[in-house]
Amino acid sequence: MTVRSDATTSTTSPLIESAPPARASSLSQEGMIAGVLAAAAVAVWFFIVDLAHGRPLYTPTVLGTALFRHGAGLSSPESLPVSAEMVLMFTWVHGLLFVAIGGVVAFLLGVVERNPSLGFGILLLFVIFQAGFTVVAILVAAPVLQALTWPAIIVANLLAAATMGLYLWRRHPHLQVSP
Repeated sequence: MTVRSDATTSTTSPLIESAPPARASSLSQEGMIAGVLAAAAVAVWFFIVDLAHGRPLYTPTVLGTALFRHGAGLSSPESLPVSAEMVLMFTWVHGLLFVAIGGVVAFLLGVVERNPSLGFGILLLFVIFQAGFTVVAILVAAPVLQALTWPAIIVANLLAAATMGLYLWRRHPHLQVSP
């Protein structure tokens, strides 16, 4: 029996090759930063919307109540008092969710850098994700939509996508997407 020490096995797909460890770490960091920036853009947007309506921090209170109290108190959302507990808990989850989304986006960016022909498919996936999120929000989150307007939610999604995209575009100015 002979043992070959030069034999290698590969578990990666030829389309999705793994990035070198240093590059993967850099992409992860970029994803986290992009996620934090997008979460901050959404938070600032809703803070401005809430200020314009004379109820600062109302949106994270409503969303926190929907998430952590299963909507208890959203039957009459106009009378829902602002809760620091709900604001902080929702802001924490919101930030973590956006960091995770930023990580996925950075991973996909790394895939496109190695395989530009996959870029258009990933852009299409993004558009489908945005449309799906909007439809699910309209269908499932009726109590929340009584308190928040769907145009404000769509603007927030677009702001998050633009913020994340702009940050990553500036970090990767030579990125090419082929059809």
